[in-house]
Parts: sequence; C-alpha cells; structure tokens
Amino acid sequence: MLVKLAPPTLTDLLLHSAWFPALDSAAQQRVMDDVRETEVPQGGALCRRGHIPVHWYGAIEGLLKWTVTSGDGRSVTLGGLSAGSWFGEGTLLRGTPRTADVIALRPSRVALVPVETFEWLHATQRSFDHFLLRQINERMHWFLGNFTAHHLLDTDSQVARALAGLFHPWLHPGSDTHLQVSQEEIANLSGVSRQRCNAALKRLQAAGLLEIEYGGITVTDLEGLRRQVE
Repeated sequence: MLVKLAPPTLTDLLLHSAWFPALDSAAQQRVMDDVRETEVPQGGALCRRGHIPVHWYGAIEGLLKWTVTSGDGRSVTLGGLSAGSWFGEGTLLRGTPRTADVIALRPSRVALVPVETFEWLHATQRSFDHFLLRQINERMHWFLGNFTAHHLLDTDSQVARALAGLFHPWLHPGSDTHLQVSQEEIANLSGVSRQRCNAALKRLQAAGLLEIEYGGITVTDLEGLRRQVE
C-alpha cells in the first residue's frame, strides 16, 4: 500500500535551505517570527513586473515560472522555480521595481520573508551574505551558460540543458522527477520553437532520458541528461 507523504511545511523549507541553519539562534528566531506563507493558484501571479518588492521568496511546494511578456503578448520564460528555490534577492538588493512576472504553473505554496528582515539579515549575518553571493553567482553562471548554449549547442542539447537546469542542486534543490510543465514552456526555457522542441523531446525519450506524459515530463536519467550537454 502506498503511503501518502505529508506535504512539506514552511519549517521544512527553512531547515533544508542552505542559508537558514547557518544563522545564529537569534537570527533564526527572528526569521521564524517574521516569515509567512501564501498560496498561489495555478495560473495566478505571485508578483508582477513593475511591482515594488516587499518580500524575498522561497518555494515550499509546487512549480512557478519566471517570465517576461512584451506589450504585444509575446513571452519569454527565464526559468522555473521549484520546491526549495529561493528567489527575488536581486531586485531587493537593487531596490528597483520587479522586471518579470512570477506565475504558478501548478498550485504552489511560497514563503514570504519581509524586505525588512531580508535587509537585516544582509546587514548583520555574514553567513547570509555568503549565501547571497553564491546564489547570485550560480544564477549568473546559469544564464551565461544559456547564452552559450543558444549559440553553440544543437536543439537536443538545448532542450536537455533547459530540463537539467530545473534540477540545479543549488538553485532548485527540491525538484521532483515529474515536471508538470507544457512542451511550450520547455520550448521557451530552451530558446527554440515549439516544433523543434517537440521533436527534440521525442529523441530524448527514445534515448531513454525522459518520458513524455500527459501534462508533463518525467526525467528517468538525470545524469544522462546532464551528460548530453557536457
């Protein structure tokens, strides 16, 4: 008989994050006192482009996308945000309005750390600054890799890289092997057309790296997927 696992809690997210256990006890208590949780329905917006940032975010459960939409309706998905992901620190550090939307691809639960708490951690906790430096560096490295991939890799490798990116051990440590994303979303992440993406997914499936299913993709060989882009 299958045992249904309890959904992750806000405390679970904090305890399994890279930054929270490294704080001193007083700082941990302040975070626990200040942090809140919100639910975002499928298709709903956690935040919108142009909003003044008031929180730092952590994904407790679900899947969200980080996307930019032009005035004529065209959109580019910059990345997926899965359980365990922390995001939004760049906008808080710059003190500027948000430059992208964050939309839930399925019902999601998100931790909200108030900007005042974030700034206090930044000012008083050396370990938190180390985390932010690593976080920003990892994200910048990933985006540079995406730029390179778009110019140098073939279509199959671009799609494989986009999927493998959703399992980045630092940026997205809690990803499930089943990704509830559409092939159109994967095409956006990959920077290729939907038709080329669909054909690449079929070839990756034939290679035994993933299974195309109704409503998503299941990665069956993550290491093989990563080798595809080495």
